[in-house]
Amino acid sequence: MPVFALFRLMRAGYVLAREGAFSLADPAALPPAARFGISALRLIERRSVRKTGRVERLTRALNRLGPTYVKFGQTLATRPDIVGVEIATDLSALQDRMDPFDPQKVPGMLMKALGDKAQDLIELSEPIAAASIAQVHKAKLKSYDGTTETVAVKLLRPGVEDRFRRDLESYYTGARLAERLIPALRRLKPVEVAETLDRSARLELDLRFEAAAISEFSENIADDSGFEAPVVKWSYLAPNVLTTSWIEGVPIRDIAALDTAGIDRKKLAAHLMQSFLRQAIRDGFFHADMHPGNLFADPKTHGVIAVDFGIMGRISKKERRFLADILFGFITRDYQMIARRHFEIGYVPKDQSVDEFALALRAIGEPLHGRLSREISMARVLGQLFAVTELFDMQTRPELLLLQKTMVLVEGVARSLDPDLNIWDVSRPVVEAWLRDEAGPKGQFERLKEHGETILETLGQLPDIVSRADRALAQYEEDRKKARLPVPKWLLTTTLVLMSLASIAVIANILI
Repeated sequence: MPVFALFRLMRAGYVLAREGAFSLADPAALPPAARFGISALRLIERRSVRKTGRVERLTRALNRLGPTYVKFGQTLATRPDIVGVEIATDLSALQDRMDPFDPQKVPGMLMKALGDKAQDLIELSEPIAAASIAQVHKAKLKSYDGTTETVAVKLLRPGVEDRFRRDLESYYTGARLAERLIPALRRLKPVEVAETLDRSARLELDLRFEAAAISEFSENIADDSGFEAPVVKWSYLAPNVLTTSWIEGVPIRDIAALDTAGIDRKKLAAHLMQSFLRQAIRDGFFHADMHPGNLFADPKTHGVIAVDFGIMGRISKKERRFLADILFGFITRDYQMIARRHFEIGYVPKDQSVDEFALALRAIGEPLHGRLSREISMARVLGQLFAVTELFDMQTRPELLLLQKTMVLVEGVARSLDPDLNIWDVSRPVVEAWLRDEAGPKGQFERLKEHGETILETLGQLPDIVSRADRALAQYEEDRKKARLPVPKWLLTTTLVLMSLASIAVIANILI
């Protein structure tokens, strides 16, 4: 186990405890072991935190610890219902108002990354936004005919790859240590969670992947109204430089500016939530870093404009159907159906009780119905969900981590726009429309197409299967002759019957 990684992890724990990070947790919503751990860590809090409860230096502490800790702070900033309004306001500075790196380095970085093409980027501004990974400048892009276009130029922070590597090495060390010392945590799959963060970070630290994500995302939403993404300038792209069209919008966190622009915040909140669900359920590809610093409102269309596509989420068709069914189950209060889906997809072990799991879901879901967002404590809901996962021995699903994190982000942003938001009423049209499409001719055709591809793939393997069967039979015949043993008729008959039944089962499984 790397000693330096363990030391960095211990230092991070000490700094966070010292600055009061663990005071944000609601002990009543945690299991006994976690409550004891939180109480022990709070013994080293600064006196001012213990006396006033004011966590005033947490933002600086997260920034000092590294970019992955900053990402965590950005998520908390969207949840004043969990951490409190004052702390959320402080943490919002982590979204795009961090200290920029030296602007004098920018021309050299552009020249090294883009070569002579860097000369086409003129009138480069001071940094207009700076976050943990990169900062953004406004510039003019000069074309061959002398005309110019306003663009946004994003540059990775120098040395950010090394900081990410050190953070992730610490996470791996902590995950392995947790699995070794606390066997009960193995169901949370901490090492696989660290691997998921690792893969996401590697993609985010190469801006060419972000450009590709913008391209795919834009194709998916081409026919959608009220949701836009910038356009990539492909000739001005490098691993550490991304140039896109400039977007004009009202920062979605600036409530006063939204009101001044005459933008209906209730409609904007509903549209944001529905757009995310549509992209996740319909496309299986969604923006997974939708904190307020990356979202703007279009003053002309009153729609949403998103930037910073460095972190993207992708889920399979099976997981999309699962998400739609679970949301529809909570909307219609069909807790038995939700429970069955969890068992069918393998999220809850088969040795657990479906009825008892449905009862636990009812205990979570019923208090949420008919209540305004401002009346619901998400801290307690999340604590209850965690307790349920422990009670029913549910395993962490690393492939759903980005989806779960983004749902928390988006709901937090929507709540800030409309405190009276009813997530079930808002979600219902999107979920019902997708389920109708799935049950209709379009969905049936897509499934038939998938089955056809599977059948063709299986048929393509038949010559190889027959060839191997011929070789096996020839070998058997040779062995039989050497041993001078007759082939029992019952064996041949049984073999033919079993092969026929197996073929029928394979085809049935494909078509169902």
